[in-house]
Amino acid sequence: MSWHLFAVFFASTFFISATPGPNMLLAFQYGMNYGVRRTLWTLAGLSLGLFILLLSTLLGLDVISRQSPWLLTVIKAVGAAYLIYLGISSWRDAGDGSLMSDAREISEEVGADYPTTMQPTADMPRPRSLSSAAVKVSPSNTTLFRTGIWVSLSNPKAILFFAAFFPKFINFSAPLWPQYILLTAGLFLSETIWQIVYTLGGTKLASWLDVGSRLAWLNRACGVIFILIAAALLAEVLNGFLI
Repeated sequence: MSWHLFAVFFASTFFISATPGPNMLLAFQYGMNYGVRRTLWTLAGLSLGLFILLLSTLLGLDVISRQSPWLLTVIKAVGAAYLIYLGISSWRDAGDGSLMSDAREISEEVGADYPTTMQPTADMPRPRSLSSAAVKVSPSNTTLFRTGIWVSLSNPKAILFFAAFFPKFINFSAPLWPQYILLTAGLFLSETIWQIVYTLGGTKLASWLDVGSRLAWLNRACGVIFILIAAALLAEVLNGFLI
């Protein structure tokens, strides 16, 4: 893999990672509720879950590229169609809802794993997003870590996205694992940077994105990236047939 191609990959993943998906919204909400230090346990869980999904995808691509090369062409074509769908959806749905409300929904979905509500005591940390009448018991570090894993693994669309996105940046005629390691490092660097930004940013980041159409244009830009990568994949598929 050339460094130019890796730079394109990293720039694309860095921009896409900035969009407030389930992982980023959880980091954002927990950063507000439990503080940065405790949310690091959740970020570790999110990263582990993401790594499991990514490793599963890369292992599948590795087997397919060696045993059924024709199927790899099919995956590229289907992946291009999926990326076009994501691009159109990102553009059409841009700006729907509020970042704050979306984060609360994610937090409420995973809140069922915690103990029931109780009256706060003087030495109990108080999550800021809950009412003054009652608060939930602050979850343990293990629970925060497990929640991060659960949220990552509960998004099977990530496997479809990886399978559609990664083939554009992999040279299947060259040794694969060095490329896998480089791409994985780039993806995790992008994800980690934005998870920390969302954790530290809190309401300031949400308020900035919710002003005007900033969040909408961020989603639209990601939609354009999806469609451009899909076009490049389709060009590779067509060139393969013409050769």
